[in-house]
Amino acid sequence: MTGKRTIKSAKGKLGVLIPGMGAVTSTLIAGIEMNKKNLGSPIGSITQLQHIRLGKRYENRNPLIKDFVPLTEMKNLVFGGWDIYKDSIYSAALKAGVFHPQQLEPVAKELKAIKPMPAVFDKKFVKNLNPQIIKKGKTKMHLALALIKDIADFKKKNKLDRVVVVWCGSTETFIQPSTVHKTLANFEQGLRKNSPHISPSMIYAYAALKSGAPFANGAPNLSIDTPALMELATQEGLPVMGKDFKTGQTLMKTILAPGLKARMLALKGWYSTNILGNRDGEVLDDPSSFKTKEKSKMSVLDSILDPETYPDLYSDYFHKVRIDYYPPRGDAKEGWDNIDIDGWMSMPMQIKINFLCRDSILAAPVFLDIIIFLDFAQRAGLSGIQEWMSFFFKSPMCRPDLKPENDLFIQHIKLKNTLRLLMGEEVLDHSGLDYYENENAVPSMAEPAKPYRKKGKIKTKKKVLLKK
Repeated sequence: MTGKRTIKSAKGKLGVLIPGMGAVTSTLIAGIEMNKKNLGSPIGSITQLQHIRLGKRYENRNPLIKDFVPLTEMKNLVFGGWDIYKDSIYSAALKAGVFHPQQLEPVAKELKAIKPMPAVFDKKFVKNLNPQIIKKGKTKMHLALALIKDIADFKKKNKLDRVVVVWCGSTETFIQPSTVHKTLANFEQGLRKNSPHISPSMIYAYAALKSGAPFANGAPNLSIDTPALMELATQEGLPVMGKDFKTGQTLMKTILAPGLKARMLALKGWYSTNILGNRDGEVLDDPSSFKTKEKSKMSVLDSILDPETYPDLYSDYFHKVRIDYYPPRGDAKEGWDNIDIDGWMSMPMQIKINFLCRDSILAAPVFLDIIIFLDFAQRAGLSGIQEWMSFFFKSPMCRPDLKPENDLFIQHIKLKNTLRLLMGEEVLDHSGLDYYENENAVPSMAEPAKPYRKKGKIKTKKKVLLKK
C-alpha cells in the first residue's frame, strides 16, 4: 500500500466550457438537468454508478467510486461554451432529436438559459459546415486572447472555483505535425503569424492551458497532441487527455478483439461500416475530415492484437472502415461489422455485428466521466498526459515512446488501479495466489463485512478468524 496523495477539495462550482454545443453536448446537459429532477438515470457513467473493490475479496469493501474518491457532484457543474450556430442548448437538443420534445419540456428553462459564445472557426479545417456566428481577429493569437477573456469572464460571472475545457467540436481536416508544433515558442510565433498548420482546436487548447484550465480532446484532431502544447501543459502543471470519445463501433472492437487474442483465434479480415445522419456524419462526409477519423478508428486493432508478437495470427489481416452520411437516421447510428476468423487447423469462421445505437446517448456518460475525472486529476496534482483515462478514448494519448493501450479490459484495470493508488489503497493484480499459498492470509470463517459511512467515506468493519 502506498501513501495517499494530497487531493484538494471538490467543494464549490466547476465550470465546464465546451467548444461545440451540438448533439452530444446538448444530450449531456439535458440529461444532467433531467437527473436533477429525478427524470432519468445517468446509465453508462462510471463516476456515478460503478463500484470499486478495495483490498481482499473477503473484506467485502466495494464502495461506489464517487464515495471512495472526492469527485465533483453533477449538481455543481456549470456549463457554457462556443459554437458556430446561435442555438441555445434547448434548440440544439430539439434539432438533434436525441430526446423527444416531451422529455425536454421539464428542463426547457434551464436549457434555454445556456447559449453559445461565437466560436473560433476556419472553414479550411471543417469544410461541410457554414457558420452563423464566429470570432474575428487579425491573427490567431488575437483569437486565442479572445478565448482567454471568454474563460476569465465566464469564471467571474458564475463565481466558479475551477474550470475545465473539453473539445466536443467537429472532426477537423487531417494534419501532419510540422515545425510549428515542435516547441511552445514556435507555436506562439505561429499564432502571431497566422500559421496555416494551427487549427481552431489547437487555439482552444492553448487558450485553456493559458487560463489554468485542464483540457480534454473529444475528437480525433491533432489538437493538444503535439510537443508544443504538451510543453505548455507541463509548464502550467495541468492534466490533458484524449482523444476521440469511444462510443459505438470502436467500443465493440475494443471489447471483442481482446477476446479473440486471449483465445488465440486468428483474424483474417475486419470490415466495418457506419451510417450516421447527424452533424458529425455531415462533417465526416468530407474526405479530409474522414481521414482524421479513419486514422483514429484504424489504429485500434493493431495495438490490441500485437501482430509483431503473433505474426502467424495477426500480421496479415484486412481492415476496412467506412462512414456514410445518411440524413434520415439522424443521431441513430447503425454499425455493421463482418469479422473473418480462423480456428483450429485454420478452419474459417465468421462473426457478424449489427449495432443499432444512439451516438450521443453513448457519448454523454463518457463526456460526463471525462469532465469529472479531468477536474479530479487537477486537484490530485497530476499533470501532462493522463494515460489512465484511455478507457474513454478511441485513440488514447500516451508517451511518444510507448504504444497506446487499447484493450478495454486492461484500460479498465489501469483506471481503477490509478484511483486506488491515488487514495492510498492496495493496487490489485488479481493473481489470487495469496488466497491459496499463504495460510495465514486465508480466512477459514468470516462474518460478512458491514460497510458504513464516515465523513463521506466508505469504511468496512471486519471480523475475520484466521487459520492457526
